[in-house]
Amino acid sequence: MEGAVAAAAAVIRHRTVEANGISIHVAEAGGEGGAGAAAVLFLHGFPELWYSWRHQMEHLAGRGFRCLAPDLRGYGDTDAPPEIESYSAFHVVGDLVALLDALGLAKVFVVGHDWGAIIAWYMCLFRPDRVTALVNTSVAFMRHVFIRSGADAVKTTDHFHKAYGPAYYICRFQEPGVAEEEFAPAHARHIIRRTLCNRFSVHKAGKPESEESPPLPAWLTEEDVDYFAAAFERTGFTGCINYYRNMDRNWEMAAPWADAKVQVPTKFIVGDGDLTYHYAGIQDYLHKGGLKAEVPLLEDVVVIPGAGHFIQQERAEEVSDLIYNFITKFTPQPN
Repeated sequence: MEGAVAAAAAVIRHRTVEANGISIHVAEAGGEGGAGAAAVLFLHGFPELWYSWRHQMEHLAGRGFRCLAPDLRGYGDTDAPPEIESYSAFHVVGDLVALLDALGLAKVFVVGHDWGAIIAWYMCLFRPDRVTALVNTSVAFMRHVFIRSGADAVKTTDHFHKAYGPAYYICRFQEPGVAEEEFAPAHARHIIRRTLCNRFSVHKAGKPESEESPPLPAWLTEEDVDYFAAAFERTGFTGCINYYRNMDRNWEMAAPWADAKVQVPTKFIVGDGDLTYHYAGIQDYLHKGGLKAEVPLLEDVVVIPGAGHFIQQERAEEVSDLIYNFITKFTPQPN
């Protein structure tokens, strides 16, 4: 699949790359000048697509970077294997490494959000040799959640069950078929609109008849909702939900990295209105040295006042500037 669509000043090119046994849809911008441009790999979250990074791709492509944003496996135009176990962090990191190999890229900057941030943390643990520097948003590195470590280790889903109860969405997503009843393709538009408007409940997705569609915030257009909704109406949500069904598997399989640090230069960005910024104890962890101990090359933690979960869309220019100003420290500024 080859094509191009205009996105403001940038041109988003689309292609399909065969890598790690699947077909991966990749949106790309910038880098037209040749192989010398530094590459930035953007990793989206749930329930999103490459499209969540459209603003950052435009911003960085216009400044000489080559921007790559795949639909992760199970999303959009990328293959969605049927087996639940095919959505482990090892599979997804394998996809990304194979994608870089196919594109001839030895190292890249990585930028992640939500599940993309989780995958980015794992990638920096498993394959730091492929990452020049990391900008992660929303989800901090949490060893006890990501990796089985120590004699008193608690399985990931047990941790969330104990902290938030069985109705918490991560717990509820574990049983195949249960979440799919809520996240039916026919409800995709309602779900996407409700989620992006920060009206998603951790206890239920909600059916269209349960509540009127919320008004869109200034940073989101009907065309944006259309783009996301059309994809999920076509693919459904099972592939995306399968990431949650591998959280315990990831935790167990990552045990060999129980004592490993994230040894990649890092900046972390979160909104003060993000659910993830209000996990029990997380603010002390972020601001009093806990994250720095796990990520020794952490430069800083940036908290954006008034921003919610979908921070790269809500505060597009601010996040783009933060990414640009950080990654240019590790490469000559492009012409």
